[in-house]
Amino acid sequence: MDIGQPTLDQLRLFLAVVDEGSFNGAARKLGRAISVVSYGIVTLEAQLGVALFDREGSRKPVLTPAGKAMLATARAVADDVDALLAGVRNFNQGLEAELGLAIDVMFPTPLLAAILREFQDMFPTVLLRLNVEALGGIAALVVDGEAQLGIGGPELVAMPDLEREAIGEVDLVPVAAPDHPLARMESILPGEARKHRQLVLTDRSKLTEGRDFSVFSASTWRLGDLGARHALMREGIGWGNMPMHLIEGDLASGRLKRLTIPEWPGMAYRFHALWRRDCPGGPAQSWLREAFRQRLAQP
Repeated sequence: MDIGQPTLDQLRLFLAVVDEGSFNGAARKLGRAISVVSYGIVTLEAQLGVALFDREGSRKPVLTPAGKAMLATARAVADDVDALLAGVRNFNQGLEAELGLAIDVMFPTPLLAAILREFQDMFPTVLLRLNVEALGGIAALVVDGEAQLGIGGPELVAMPDLEREAIGEVDLVPVAAPDHPLARMESILPGEARKHRQLVLTDRSKLTEGRDFSVFSASTWRLGDLGARHALMREGIGWGNMPMHLIEGDLASGRLKRLTIPEWPGMAYRFHALWRRDCPGGPAQSWLREAFRQRLAQP
């Protein structure tokens, strides 16, 4: 049996009857005459060749098995159309359809999660693409157009194509496991740290390939994963610099010890928002920049 193609208006009539529990309620909600609602449902049932509501024995229409089977799909279709219309309205008003975001691996994960949750609620129609990278990898993604906004750390090389805006910082400190030779020393002499393996966060970007950041040791292991570097430090395999927010628990429990290295006592790892000068972005990007600044400013 051939099945007719229902219109969006018919699906909305069907959903309104379900949600309001009656034809009268659906008519009031939609601002239609009850006869229009009733005729729309009858026509829909005729097109599909099934009864959607059992109207006998009750003043309240009750979904039939066929109606129950159709309900979830009808609601999904209506929701998709609503999302499409909202996206078009937002696009006409200047809101981005999608936004690529590149985040420095040093950025506190709980803050990032909170910001992205708020973004999802504020801009449900904007498709957000997320990349987490280290050092020059953030700027490289923005320069290449893979991301429209980057949240990166200290500048490793001047990039005239990018705008930069300082948004906050985290503390970066040298640490090692308590049984590491540097951690067992009462006083670390100048040059001593160079004799021990340093675990370094490597830059996988071609844009800044070969440039080092806070490297002091002649012996290094270079890792692209901050979590792997953290784990190796806790095993005493090497020393290195870590963001304070990530190791506070280790310092409190004694799994890691902060090192007093004369030539490197630690530093403020400053974050910057990065975007291309020829792509200033729209409301969603502006909201994100402000959200990152506000979150980093909170104690």
